Amino acid sequence: MVWVRSEHAGALAVVSTWLCALLPWNVTYTPNLSGVSLLFVRFPFAEIQFAWGLSSRVAVRSPLSALSLQSGQTVAVAYQAWVVGATVLALAVLFSLVYYLRDERVEAGPVDPVRVLGGLLGVVGVVLAASTYLLATRGLPGIPLPLGVVISLVLAGVLLTVDRT
Repeated sequence: MVWVRSEHAGALAVVSTWLCALLPWNVTYTPNLSGVSLLFVRFPFAEIQFAWGLSSRVAVRSPLSALSLQSGQTVAVAYQAWVVGATVLALAVLFSLVYYLRDERVEAGPVDPVRVLGGLLGVVGVVLAASTYLLATRGLPGIPLPLGVVISLVLAGVLLTVDRT
């Protein structure tokens, strides 16, 4: 069964990359931790932390600032994985922009750009899945939902298996 026609594979690769850059890869809810409930919404390039209970506040951090905040903690390795995943996704977004703007030139290159983006999204999905696992096992207790991780792995699979004939 063909998921996407060959002539639409390039557009799907570009849109898939942008979608993975915009969707949260992890949403974690921690209920009532010492009177405060926390909700972390982690996008590839930003983390939004909502806290309510005894005090209510919202914090927005980049992956690097979140990593520096967790420096020396057991959960720091999860944030290091997040930085790696965000870096790979940034490379994928840059490549997708070049592909979008110069599709004929990129298509004429030595590698298939659809497979390149599929491979990069697969790497992002695996690295952020590892980060989700590490956050769940070494971080605050809570319920993690790896939304963007699943989507990036599914889209990577579609892009890597598309018929390019």
